[in-house]
Amino acid sequence: MTFRKLKISNIVFLVIIVLMLIPQTRQPIQVAIQSVISKFSPSVIDKEDRKKIKYSSWNLRDLNGNKFNFKDAKGKVVFINLWATWCPPCIAEFQSIQDLYNDYNENVLFLLVSDESPEVINAFLDKKGYNIQIFNPLTKYPEGLSSRSIPRTFIIDREGYLVVDKNGAANWNSDKVREQLDELLIK
Repeated sequence: MTFRKLKISNIVFLVIIVLMLIPQTRQPIQVAIQSVISKFSPSVIDKEDRKKIKYSSWNLRDLNGNKFNFKDAKGKVVFINLWATWCPPCIAEFQSIQDLYNDYNENVLFLLVSDESPEVINAFLDKKGYNIQIFNPLTKYPEGLSSRSIPRTFIIDREGYLVVDKNGAANWNSDKVREQLDELLIK
């Protein structure tokens, strides 16, 4: 009986993996699967394991052409998300980021960064009804904030320590994330 259950769970897992590998024409299926996976909150890095970020000259430009230098983020609570419009896990978590942004954008610096063209990004934002500010990188990513896969999300405290470093989709509008941001904003 146990052997049979194990086989069924393996089959279910394999089906999920196959569905995630379906070409982009089946993107709604991928997004649906990623939406289920992204319901989980990200983990907070233990204080003794947190790494300090170097506020190097990382130049960004928003979709309106306004430039931003990462050095100006020093002393702020920062939420960085590396993403793309073609990425199903990115799409799956985007609404939770938008919801978090709606409530925290006055106190937390949100840097959503994509290498895609402003036209592609604006079309995505307009289609989905999102109003969050997006940036394109103009220079090399700072050490410790680059990624080979997306989505990748970082939360940095006012002292410049990485509090969250998450590969993959997550529920960014969870109570756990909100409590963590509230705690970082009090300090």
